[in-house]
Amino acid sequence: MNKDRLDMIEYQIALLVRLTTALSPRFGNLDRSEYLLLSELEHAGPLAINVLAEHLLLNLSTASRQIAVLESKDYVKRYPDTNNGRISLIEITPGGLDILHKVQKARHDAYADILKEWNGDGLQHLEDSLTRLNRDLKQRHK
Repeated sequence: MNKDRLDMIEYQIALLVRLTTALSPRFGNLDRSEYLLLSELEHAGPLAINVLAEHLLLNLSTASRQIAVLESKDYVKRYPDTNNGRISLIEITPGGLDILHKVQKARHDAYADILKEWNGDGLQHLEDSLTRLNRDLKQRHK
């Protein structure tokens, strides 16, 4: 592989993370971890905390702390798993869904504006490349 190309890719990813982090406060009152946890719960339904941590590549103590913050805001609730009473399932609440949908809309609107001059092929290529990169990064952690 071309070292210069890899150096540029690494830099561009670091810059992307920085720029999206700087843009995030405009999206509402969820930080990145809250947004990802709530999105995962909306998508996958009630989950045990260890499963949620695994999906997002978090260690269990980090996931527990982040869920506790969401619980304190009434964005998620815990309840016993009917199949195994020793396990708690985490579920997004109506309030959590409401704030998540507001932030999703703000994010959608911002990216729609940022990408408004991109054509369909460019958008498809970006989606495909980001999806592949995220898939490969997740595989690397297994």
